[in-house]
Amino acid sequence: MQLAKPLPSYLVQRYAGWKATTYKNNEAWYHRLADEGQHPRAMIISCCDSRVHVTAIFGADQGEFFIHRNIASLVPPYKPDGAQHGTSAAVEYAVTALKVAHVIVMGHSSCGGVQGCLDMCTGNAPALEEKSSFVGRWMDILRPGYDRVKDLPGEDQGGALEKQAVIVSLENLMTFPFVTEAVESGRLSLHGLWHDIGEGAIEQYLPETGGFAAV
Repeated sequence: MQLAKPLPSYLVQRYAGWKATTYKNNEAWYHRLADEGQHPRAMIISCCDSRVHVTAIFGADQGEFFIHRNIASLVPPYKPDGAQHGTSAAVEYAVTALKVAHVIVMGHSSCGGVQGCLDMCTGNAPALEEKSSFVGRWMDILRPGYDRVKDLPGEDQGGALEKQAVIVSLENLMTFPFVTEAVESGRLSLHGLWHDIGEGAIEQYLPETGGFAAV
C-alpha cells in the first residue's frame, strides 16, 4: 500500500504563489524566525473547525501565537499517567518552555464536536458511546458542562454547551500544577472566548459574573 501521494496540484500552485510573493517580500523576517526561534506572547487553544481562523481574526504574524487545535477546543484535566496526551503536552510546552504570558481558549458557534457531545449525552448518538470512538471519548471531557445545561430548554442547550466547553477547559487548565503556579505568580493569565462565525463576533468569559460579554 502506498503510504502517501503527491500534494494536490492546487495546493502546489498556492504554495508557489506564496513563495514568490509573501515569502519573497519578507524573506529577512522568515530567516530571523528560523535563526532566533519562536517567542510567542500567547497560546491559543482553538477548534479544528476549518471555519475558525484565529490568526486572521487577530491579525497575527508568524511567530506571534502558539496554536493548538483539537475537537471543540477542549483541555482535559491533568492526568500524569504516562500515556500520550497531545493537548496536555502542548500546554506544558507553552507554559514551561515558551513561557507564554497568556493562554486563550476559544470556542465557537455551530461546533460539531459540542453538538456530538450533546447528542451523546441525550442518548441520540450511540456510535459515540462506543469505547472505540475517539471523538466520543474526547467529548467525555465536556460531560460536566452538559450537566450544567441539561435543564435548559432544548433549543438553548447547544449554544450554552459551546460556552461551557470554554469554561470546562479553563477549569481543567487550573488542574495543571505548572499552570496554577504561573497564574498565581502573575506570570500567566487565562482567557476564555466564544466566536460567532456568522456574525464575526467575539464574546469573552467574565469569571465575576459566570457569563460571557461582547469584546
